[in-house]
Amino acid sequence: MSVQVHLDRLLAERGMTLTELSERVGVTVVNLSILKNGRARAIRFSTLVALCTALDCQPGDLLSVVPARVE
Repeated sequence: MSVQVHLDRLLAERGMTLTELSERVGVTVVNLSILKNGRARAIRFSTLVALCTALDCQPGDLLSVVPARVE
């Protein structure tokens, strides 16, 4: 199983830039970029709440769990 982050889609739907989101939630653009690109290993609940508040969404809109590919 892996976790997919849908930050790109949510930003596009809301017409918001990563820089604007960074300013709203108090997280650096670099850290948001790591999350957006799926390289983050963890996220604090306080950050998740701040992101959901700024993006007017629920955690399930931002994150989803997908089965691992079988090769």
